[in-house]
Amino acid sequence: MLRASIQFILYVNGLLLCLLGMLMILPALVDFAYDHPDAFVFVVSALATFTIGALLAIASKTSKVPPGRTYLYFLTVSLWLIVSIFASIPLALSPLEIGLVDVYFETVSGLTTTGSTVLTGLDHLPPGLLLWRSLLQWVGGIGIVAMAMVVLPALRIGGMQLFRTESSDISGKIFPRARQIAAAMAIVYGGLTVTCIIALALSGMSTFDAVNHAFTMISTGGFSTHDASIGYYDSVAIETVTIVFMVLGSVPLVFLARIVIEPRAASFKNEQVRGLLLTLAAAILLLMAWNILFRDVSVAEALRQSAFNVISIMTSTGYATADYSAWGSFAVGTFFFLFFIGGCAGSTAGGVKIFRWQIMLRTVLNQLRATLSPSRVVNVQYGGRSVDPDMQHSVVTFFFLYLLTFGTLSLAVMATGLDFLTAVSAVAQAVGNVGPGLGPVIGPASTYAAIPDSAKLLLALAMLLGRLELVTLYVILMRDFWH
Repeated sequence: MLRASIQFILYVNGLLLCLLGMLMILPALVDFAYDHPDAFVFVVSALATFTIGALLAIASKTSKVPPGRTYLYFLTVSLWLIVSIFASIPLALSPLEIGLVDVYFETVSGLTTTGSTVLTGLDHLPPGLLLWRSLLQWVGGIGIVAMAMVVLPALRIGGMQLFRTESSDISGKIFPRARQIAAAMAIVYGGLTVTCIIALALSGMSTFDAVNHAFTMISTGGFSTHDASIGYYDSVAIETVTIVFMVLGSVPLVFLARIVIEPRAASFKNEQVRGLLLTLAAAILLLMAWNILFRDVSVAEALRQSAFNVISIMTSTGYATADYSAWGSFAVGTFFFLFFIGGCAGSTAGGVKIFRWQIMLRTVLNQLRATLSPSRVVNVQYGGRSVDPDMQHSVVTFFFLYLLTFGTLSLAVMATGLDFLTAVSAVAQAVGNVGPGLGPVIGPASTYAAIPDSAKLLLALAMLLGRLELVTLYVILMRDFWH
């Protein structure tokens, strides 16, 4: 069984490296079109990645899927680690003149759709390199959705098994096979991307910028082609389009697929989506009031700045139009808490996820009611269904691990010499896959270039932990897993 699992894991990794190698041809073609010599970097990277992937796939070719689900933990972790290493080759060979730690940090940030960057002078980088960063986030985004809707529910991680129901509802009513569910999500993801490109181009972006930002917008990644991010354009039209697609990127693709295929379906009553929109509205109104009352900002400008930046942070996209670190301690504290909320499960957004907050709150309220009336039995309800104790335990375990990870890594990052605000905001955003931190060092007006390499490696680990929903990586570190 062990041999079959290893063979299958190597085979899947090999196939994925082949796909990654073929993807590198796209930025090479763009550089050729712009007559930029960096095209050679992508050609070499593509050949090396595809060749190694092909050799790995051929050497371990198998048609047998191992029994059980234990191998899925290692397969999921190995895919993210190996792909992030090979995806960093173009950056390592490029004329950027940055260290290997910076290269790996940037690549992991891209694939996990975090959006933290160590690069400056984006306005003058080779077009192929800018496109590669955007492609990493777009590909990482669809990989995240597939993991969230297929792998994690099977592993019963953090309450994600709740969303088997969401997938099976579609499967039973519309699609006869799980493969067709995945195809439907891919079609919706691609459709959103194309629609976003058109909307951004009509709003005033160049075609190249529209393509890049659509890739990073739908994936809620946040990489931009300009140092000033979306603030570079200073356009209400572009900001409005960005807001709409950031929100769409943070709701489940299955939810969007059902709306397209079954417009009259009850999916419009989705509790997660409703919770996301209500939380966004509350945070926007709160910061809007703060800006009007204490920063003497006009109502229109307060709404514009608050809406964009709140949605950007809570959906874990990470674009910026203003340095909200300068809005005062209340605003900084609010944005810090938004790092922990996140979007919906089954979307590309990071964070704890709305559904876990909803289940945790209801579990706590039920526990308080039981304290008052010990004989009273009240089930936790979610989406019109009872949440079984096993699922509640998964959510509670996830919360505990999330806070433990945040606290431990924050102390570790502080040990590298960073101040308290920089360290805790860096870890909070990394585990939540958000992007910008808080303060003058890593805030929305800065990059991560100035922090020590040791801190960057710790943050890269935090990004992977957050994207793998913590449990996936922690499980394979246990001795029982290897037994």
